Amino acid sequence: MMYPETTILKAQNLAFSHSPLPAPPLFDRLSFVLPPGVTWLGGGEGSGKTTLLRLLAGALPGNAVQGQLQLHGVSLAQDPSAYRRQVAWLDPRDSARDLQTARAIFTAMPALHAGWNPDALQAHIAGLSLAPHLDKALYMMSSGTRRKVLIAAALAANAPLTLLDQPFMALDRPSIDYLLDLLAEAARHYSRAWVVADYEAPPGVALLNTVELPA
Repeated sequence: MMYPETTILKAQNLAFSHSPLPAPPLFDRLSFVLPPGVTWLGGGEGSGKTTLLRLLAGALPGNAVQGQLQLHGVSLAQDPSAYRRQVAWLDPRDSARDLQTARAIFTAMPALHAGWNPDALQAHIAGLSLAPHLDKALYMMSSGTRRKVLIAAALAANAPLTLLDQPFMALDRPSIDYLLDLLAEAARHYSRAWVVADYEAPPGVALLNTVELPA
C-alpha cells in the first residue's frame, strides 16, 4: 500500500542578494516546505518570484545563496547534480534555447529527467496546439507559443518538483483551460509538487500551500 508523502521540498533560512554584500538580501531567512500538490508562489512586481524559482531549481550561483534546500532528502549543496535532476524548470526568460526547435528541446529532455513521459508529451502537444510548431526555433515563435513549448517540456518531465513561472501569460484561452485542468489534477497528486508563480492564484485549483513574498 502506498501512503501520501507529506513533504517534497524543505527550504531553510534562504537568503539571496543580487548585489555584493552588505546590500540587503532579496530573501532573508526564508523557510517553508512544499507538500505534494500545487503551491501558489505569490507576490507583487519585484518581489522576487522568478528569483526564488531559480533558487529552488538550483540555477543560481552557489556562492550567492545562503540556506539549505532538500528535495526528497537530496541536498542542493551536497549533491547539486542529483538535486537538479529532480526539478523540471525551463526558464521562459532564458534565451539559451532560442535557436533550438521545439522538437530538439523535447528530444534532449529524457537525458535530463529519468521520469520523462513521451505519452504525456504527446498529450501536451495536442492540448496546447503545438503540432504545427515542432520544427520552428523558439525565436521564430510568438511569446505564447514559446511559453507553451517550455511548459509542455516541463510537464512531460514527470519530475518530483515542477516549477512554472507565470504559465498563463500570453496563452490563448483553450491552452489556459488545458493547463488549469492539468493543475486541478496535479492538486490531488500524492508524490509530486508543482509551484506556480504568478500575481494571482490559479482559479479552480485546490492549493496545498501558499508562499507569498512581500513587496
